[in-house]
Amino acid sequence: MWNWFCNYKAFIGFFFSWWLISLNELNRKKLWEKILSNDDKLHSLLKASRYHPNGRNAYAHIALSIKEKFGQSYKDIFDDKIDEVILHIEYLLKIPS
Repeated sequence: MWNWFCNYKAFIGFFFSWWLISLNELNRKKLWEKILSNDDKLHSLLKASRYHPNGRNAYAHIALSIKEKFGQSYKDIFDDKIDEVILHIEYLLKIPS
């Protein structure tokens, strides 16, 4: 009985956490627009890399940085953390790496 309960609880927790985590469509579009608007600015600020002979991809840089900081893709972050993500994107413009 305990094994069933643990598995059921894990399933319910996973299902509802996935459902609650994802951004609503409006916030997802707002965040994507922020990434797009900062792409051109950030592209010129990124340092050259021998691993990227054609230049670094600013979209990927922003998305990877968000994933490293928040532990999730920008699409999977809670709605209440969208302001933190936007501040993080602005931080990337100030201090590109």
